[in-house]
Amino acid sequence: MSVRLYVGNLSFDATGEDLQELFAPSGEVLDAIIVTRPGGGRPRGFGFVTMEDAAAADSAIAQLDGLEVAGRALKVNVAKDREERDR
Repeated sequence: MSVRLYVGNLSFDATGEDLQELFAPSGEVLDAIIVTRPGGGRPRGFGFVTMEDAAAADSAIAQLDGLEVAGRALKVNVAKDREERDR
């Protein structure tokens, strides 16, 4: 079963391809996106990566959470569903 990860504190220059390359050593990446402002504007500094399974997701979190990339320490954790987030 696939696991969706939240990736925060990204450089505004980061791309989906960058995320794909960064997470690939941890396991198969099914999807990697950078969230942009409405209308396809400027990146918002975070994205989501879908890993093939829980083992790959756990490996990615262990290896990448806190890792400095482009001068920024990444925040990587399991993404919460919209209903689960505190408002």
